Amino acid sequence: MTTDAPPSGKTPSGAFSVLSQRADFLRAARARRVPMPAFLLQARKRAVDEPAQTAIRVGYTCSKKVGNAVARNRAKRRLREIARAVVPLEGQPGWDYVLIGRAGETATRDFAALKDDLARALRKAHR
Repeated sequence: MTTDAPPSGKTPSGAFSVLSQRADFLRAARARRVPMPAFLLQARKRAVDEPAQTAIRVGYTCSKKVGNAVARNRAKRRLREIARAVVPLEGQPGWDYVLIGRAGETATRDFAALKDDLARALRKAHR
């Protein structure tokens, strides 16, 4: 039987968990906000008593303002993909990030620009 974990015991560089509990989204909503043209980033450092202090956690949301279900799902797919590419490099362990899609922008903005925006937003959040 093989495992995907590297021999050092560390998690792979692309590994982060996904937020699914409503309470985690509500806590992130009260934290730092970094607006970008195609999305809003909410970032918060987890408290010491919260579980998974070393993991990076990311959540995605798009309201009905973004459009119908097809448009919302497309926007969330793009947010997931930029998070997969950027968060392991720019994110910090012990932090929760929520990416909120914007109407008309998240689904249409150039993908390279989206990735650059996320990298810039994460740097701003950690200042």
